[in-house]
Amino acid sequence: MKKYFVTSALPYANGDIHIGHLVEYIQTDIWVRLQKMRGNKVVYVCADDAHGTPIMLKAERENLTPEELINLMHIRHKEDFASFHIEFDNYYTTHSKENEILSSKVYFHLKDAGLIEKKIIEQFFDEEKKMFLPDRYIIGICPKCNSPDQYGDSCEKCGATYSPTDLIRPKSALTGNTPIKKRTSHYFFKLSSQRCFDFLNNYVNSTDTLQEEARNKIKEWLKKDEQGLSLLADWDISRDSPYFGFKIPDDENKYFYVWLDAPIGYYASLMNWCTSQKKDVNEYIGKETDVELVHFIGKDILYFHALFWPAMLHFSNYRTPSAIYAHGFLTINGKKMSKSRGTFITARAYLEKNIGAEFLRYYFASKLNGSMEDLDMNMSEFVHKVNGDLVGKFINIQSRCSGFLLKYFDGDVLSRDVIVNMNSFNSDLEEKIERVAEHIKDAYNKRNTSKAVKEIMGLVDQVNNFIQENKPWETSKNIANISVEEMNALHCVLSLAIRCFGKLSILLKPIIPATCDKIERELFCQGNEFLWEDIYELKIDKIKKTSHLINRISEKDVASLVEGCK
Repeated sequence: MKKYFVTSALPYANGDIHIGHLVEYIQTDIWVRLQKMRGNKVVYVCADDAHGTPIMLKAERENLTPEELINLMHIRHKEDFASFHIEFDNYYTTHSKENEILSSKVYFHLKDAGLIEKKIIEQFFDEEKKMFLPDRYIIGICPKCNSPDQYGDSCEKCGATYSPTDLIRPKSALTGNTPIKKRTSHYFFKLSSQRCFDFLNNYVNSTDTLQEEARNKIKEWLKKDEQGLSLLADWDISRDSPYFGFKIPDDENKYFYVWLDAPIGYYASLMNWCTSQKKDVNEYIGKETDVELVHFIGKDILYFHALFWPAMLHFSNYRTPSAIYAHGFLTINGKKMSKSRGTFITARAYLEKNIGAEFLRYYFASKLNGSMEDLDMNMSEFVHKVNGDLVGKFINIQSRCSGFLLKYFDGDVLSRDVIVNMNSFNSDLEEKIERVAEHIKDAYNKRNTSKAVKEIMGLVDQVNNFIQENKPWETSKNIANISVEEMNALHCVLSLAIRCFGKLSILLKPIIPATCDKIERELFCQGNEFLWEDIYELKIDKIKKTSHLINRISEKDVASLVEGCK
């Protein structure tokens, strides 16, 4: 049995969840569900990222206080995640007392370690708004590749990071004005120090924390100049007023930058959960813990999670991440998510079209391969894959067998041993599922859910082929005149098929948990949830009539979804 503390990246509390966000939460939830089904101990936490200038400005536009805005968004986010069966053990907020305490502790630990330095710097200032501009509120030409319309901290085109003041022809995203440079004092985490470089170099290169492609990307940042000095820049961890966040405890006029307290929010959410469960948080975050810390993130925030965050934790005497799993971006029909194209689809807009939430889970699972590659949601493929795989193949097994079992055998399901003793035909079908289940489990563990889905659907096809070869509907046409042996053979065919359906539902359960839960409770009358080990010792004595399990997707609903989001 393993122990895991798992997180997904914190959604920002100034807007609704969209289906691009859901890629990550669905990927994490599938992985967590697999671990729990295997009997591993997992605590899966998340929180709203509730601080920063964008929160403050949106609250102002909507005539709300920042606290009112983040409270409203917290409710909406929790509802959206629950609708897609994302099952957090704790969903919290970074605007919490726990996070304020932990952020101050980390800051003082880093300060005591000599890794905090106060510097006078120049920053862009919007004279009309009377405020210093956050990096993402400055737009200009990338100083490295000359791509236009890039943000003040990094270039989406070439991946370069830089200071906002390095931008060519900068302008304020708030007013469109050219900002002026203004001097101010800020606090910096000395990421460029030799201590940080040595730690990060060892951390990145000597552990299995990162995917190989992520490790190669981080190595590009872990370089030295001709004098042998680190090319990592010191990290600005403070912001000037006005700002919505935590004040730096020994400076009344400065606030912690949101990217300092946001990842600490993982620990704060865990602390909140530990308090409710009467557990010691140090069992999870202490340096000697045997609990693995696993982060699921988008590749756009790899820099923060693989450099800043581990260094902050290490030098403030907390444990560092065991694994950081990055995924790519979602495109729709080959294009970036865009409101003008009707491809900026919120979780709520999707659900309003009565398209099953688990269909999106299944489709994303069929596309994710554990790498940082982008994945494309082709709407036509989405309809055909879900209708073909889940309705036309998987549920088809139950549809073809359960009616006959209920009508002619009162729903009684023969055991594996009885089936083999009475008729040994295709007795290896269950064994085949058990053998392949090991490969499927490995694929789930490696987050290669596309491989897991492919393997499962291969098994589904074999079970359907078995039913097709034995044609129980043909036997039942003349049910009054068949022999006892033929009746027993029919019972064996139907029992074997429905037992295989039960095992397949266990294999699919991390992906479509609600449907599989319904199969357990209604069809198989199970009081306890199926676990992974039940694949090998499945106990099904009887089935009962169940309500409709899955409805097909209508192409019209999908078309109206895209049209309605324009």
